Amino acid sequence: MSTVTATPKARSRGGRGPLASILLHGALITASLISLFPVVWLVLTSLKPRDGWLSSELEIFNQPSLDNYARVLGETEFPTWLLNSVLAAALTTVLGVFVASTTGYAISRFRFPGHRGVMWLLLVTQMFPVAILIVPLYNLMAGLGLLNQIPGLVIAYLTVAVPFCAWMMKSYFDTIPREIDQAGMVDGLTPFGTFWRVVLPLARPSLAVTAFYSFMTAWGEVAYATVFMSQEEKRTLGVGLQQFVGQHWSDWGLLTASAVLIAIPAAAVFLLVQRHLVTGLTAGATKS
Repeated sequence: MSTVTATPKARSRGGRGPLASILLHGALITASLISLFPVVWLVLTSLKPRDGWLSSELEIFNQPSLDNYARVLGETEFPTWLLNSVLAAALTTVLGVFVASTTGYAISRFRFPGHRGVMWLLLVTQMFPVAILIVPLYNLMAGLGLLNQIPGLVIAYLTVAVPFCAWMMKSYFDTIPREIDQAGMVDGLTPFGTFWRVVLPLARPSLAVTAFYSFMTAWGEVAYATVFMSQEEKRTLGVGLQQFVGQHWSDWGLLTASAVLIAIPAAAVFLLVQRHLVTGLTAGATKS
């Protein structure tokens, strides 16, 4: 009677043992809990009764209330700040996408006098921190009469968003074959018509990233808005929330409720573009 000897199954290349798998999943779960803790604390604190956050007792979720949200929306200038922020962010997003995409396409497809100078200029603008640019931009806006004006704030945000987004769009357009442009021109399209009707629809992943970056640049910005918007009715959310923070005391109920309300539009924009984000960020990463 022959004896069959079972040979152990070879572990697949890159496979993990049970202990390594348990440790990996444990680390991932721990990291996820640490990441979620600030968000959960923010939401739970915003749902506490008025001044409930002052209690010294450790309570996870007791007597939830929307009083903080009612105070933010009814007793403060939050709706005005929200409207100003939405307007500034929307204009920055639309103009940022248009300017960055046209600039990136021009740099990718055409060779014109000063081509390399434009490319270097886009890079150099990314080297200066906001603190250095505030003074010259303030003097420029004052000379143009754009202080305490949404258009002036949008122009300041575009100086931050457009250079990075233009380089990103240029890298993406480099991955689109030039034969597609030539086919559009053979069909009678102008260069701009080829860009608008043929090339731009193919660049939707990169456009989604550009839109998201432009929106977040304006939505969460504080420094420019603090300097350029001194009038109460012109303040944005980042500046307005400073009213809830005093020298010796802060109203965490209003702050957390406001933070939750501010996060909702940002989360909505992310959900709209999230399926394009990875593709748009990685496309053209190895080609310049």
